[in-house]
Amino acid sequence: MTPDLALTLSAVLAIGIGAQWLAWYLKQPSILFLLLIGIIIGPVLGWFNPDEALGDLLFPFISLGVAVILFEGSLTLEFHEVKSHGRVVQLLVSVGVLITIAIAGLAAYFLFDMHPLIALLFGALVCVTGPTVIIPILRNLRANKNISNVLRWEGIIIDPIGAIAVVLVYEYIISGGSGEGALVLFGKIIMVGAVLGLAGAAFLATLIKRHWIPEYLRNIFTLAFVLLVFSLSNHIEHESGLLTVTILGVALANWPKFPKDDILDFKEELSILLISVLFIVLAARLNLESVQQIGYTSLILLAIIMFVARPLGVWASSIGSKLKTNEKIMISWIGPRGIVAAAISSLFAIRLEGSGLAGTEYLVPLVFIIIIGTVMIQSLSAAFVGNLLGVREKSNNGVLIIGSNPVALTVAKALKDHKVDVLMAHNNYSNIAKARMDGIRVYFGNPVSEHADRNLDLIGFGHVFAMSMDQELNSLSELNFRHTFGKQNIYRLRSNKDKVKNNNDRQGKDEYWQSPWLFGESVTYGQLASMIAKNAKIKVTEITENYSFEQYQKDNQNYVALFMIDKNDTMKVFSSETEGKSIKEETKIISIVMDSQDPKGERPTPAGAQKEQFQKMAEKEKGTY
Repeated sequence: MTPDLALTLSAVLAIGIGAQWLAWYLKQPSILFLLLIGIIIGPVLGWFNPDEALGDLLFPFISLGVAVILFEGSLTLEFHEVKSHGRVVQLLVSVGVLITIAIAGLAAYFLFDMHPLIALLFGALVCVTGPTVIIPILRNLRANKNISNVLRWEGIIIDPIGAIAVVLVYEYIISGGSGEGALVLFGKIIMVGAVLGLAGAAFLATLIKRHWIPEYLRNIFTLAFVLLVFSLSNHIEHESGLLTVTILGVALANWPKFPKDDILDFKEELSILLISVLFIVLAARLNLESVQQIGYTSLILLAIIMFVARPLGVWASSIGSKLKTNEKIMISWIGPRGIVAAAISSLFAIRLEGSGLAGTEYLVPLVFIIIIGTVMIQSLSAAFVGNLLGVREKSNNGVLIIGSNPVALTVAKALKDHKVDVLMAHNNYSNIAKARMDGIRVYFGNPVSEHADRNLDLIGFGHVFAMSMDQELNSLSELNFRHTFGKQNIYRLRSNKDKVKNNNDRQGKDEYWQSPWLFGESVTYGQLASMIAKNAKIKVTEITENYSFEQYQKDNQNYVALFMIDKNDTMKVFSSETEGKSIKEETKIISIVMDSQDPKGERPTPAGAQKEQFQKMAEKEKGTY
C-alpha cells in the first residue's frame, strides 16, 4: 500500500467518523451526511476517485462490507418479535413491502424504460426503511404512542426482511431470469445459501454455546467465520454469498439461547466503521452524468414512492386497526430509505454492469435520490406535519429512572398514575422484577452500556432521574444522556453522603458536570426512604386562586414535592432549579406527605419491618455494581 493510498483512506475514515459525529450532534440520520459528503468530495470536487485509489481492491472491499452489514442486519430478525408487535406492523413488513415493490417497480419501468427485472430489483431496494433513519426522526417528531410504536418496530423488523427480498430478486436476475436453465441455477443458489447458512449457524452456535471459543475471541471469530462462509459460498456457487450470510444471521437470531447480544454490539461498532467509509466510497463513485440524464423524472418517481406507494401500503396494512385517520397519514408520511438500499444498490450495479439489462446504470443514482429525498424532506417536515395533524405530544414528558430501589419505585408509580411514561433501568433483577409486576416499563441491564444504547426505547422521553444508590452509576448516566436529553432535563437525587455545596461551589468547577438536585437542594434519598418506610402517602393537591402554593406549604409541614402537572398536562419536576419560584394556578402538585394524623410517622412493628425490607432492597441495588 502506497503512502498516498494510506493517507487517502485515513482521510476518508476521518471524514466519515466526522459525519457520524455531526449526525449525532444534530440528531439526524448519519446516512444523509455520509452520502452528501461523498458526492461533494467525489464527483463534485474531484478530490477522491475510489476506482483509481483502490483499483482491484474496490470490488472485494464493497462485497465484504455489504456482507457484514447484511449479516448484522439479519441478526436482528427474531420471528417472535414480528408476532408480538401487532397486526399493523406484521402487515407493513409483508403486505406493505409487496405493495411498495410493485408500485415502485412499475413506476421505474414506465418512467425509465427499465428491464422488468431491474425495475423489480429497484422496487425491492426502496422498500426498506431501517432503525438508523427512523429513530432520529421519531425523537424529533414526538409522535404519540400509536405512531411511534408502529414506525419504530416497522423500521427494526423490515430491515432484514427487505434485505432478504432484495437478495432473492438479485439472485434470480443473475441466474438468467427465465427458462429452465435459469430456474435450475436459481434453485442451486437458494440451495447453497440455505445449506451453508443453516449449517454455518449450527456450527457457530455449537462452538459458542459450549464455550469452545474463549470470550475474548468470540466476536472476532464470528467476523472471520462470516467472511469465510461468504467467500466459500461464492466459490461453490457464484453470487450465492449474500444470501448465505443473510440466512446465517436470521438462523442465529432465532437459535435457542444463542448469546447474540455481545456479537451484535461488536458488529454494530464494526458496521459504523464500515458504513463511515463505505458510503463515502459509494457516493464518490456516483456518475453525475447519469443523474443529469434522469433529470426531473427522478423527482416524479420520488413523489410516486412518497405519495402513492407508501400511503397505499400503510392504508392496506391498517384496515380494521384502531389507528385514526390522522395517525395513518402521519405514518404514511414517514418512510425514509436507509442503509440497506444504499449499500446493496451500489454493489449490485457493479455486478450487473455487463448484464446488458436496460436501466442498470440508473439504479445507483435513483436509489441515492430516493434516500436523500425521503430523509431530507421527512426529517425536516416531520414536526410541521405532526403539528398540522395534531398527533404530536405537547412535550417529551416521559421519565427515564436510573435505579430500582424503593424510592425510585414509589416515584415511578406516582408518575405512572398521572399518565406520565416511565421507564426504570437497572440491572438488579429482583427489584426490576418487582417494578415490572407493578406495571412499570423496565430495562434490565446497565443503562449506560452499549446494549442499552441499542435497546432502550427513549422515544417520547424527555427527563432523566438519576436515583440509583450507586453514585458512580448516577454520574455516568448524567454524562451519557446529557446530549440526548439536555443538561436542564437531567436530575440527580442527593445521597446521604453528598455534601451540601454552597452557591459558589455550584457555580465553580462542578457547574458543567452537576445536574440539578432532584426534588430540591436539601432532599436526600435517606429522607425519602425514611418517609416511605413510615407509611408516607402520595398526595395530589390542585393550586387554585383560593388555595396558593404558599398555603399548601403551611398546611403540610412534613412533605417533599415531587412533580407538578400543569393545565396542559405537561409534567414539570421540582428540583434545586425551581426552588423559590411561584407555582401557577390550575397546577396539580404531587408530593409525598406524612400522614397528618401521625406527623412523626411512628407506626407499630410492621412499619419497622417494612423499613428493614426497604433497606435490604436498597442494599441489594447498591451491591449490584
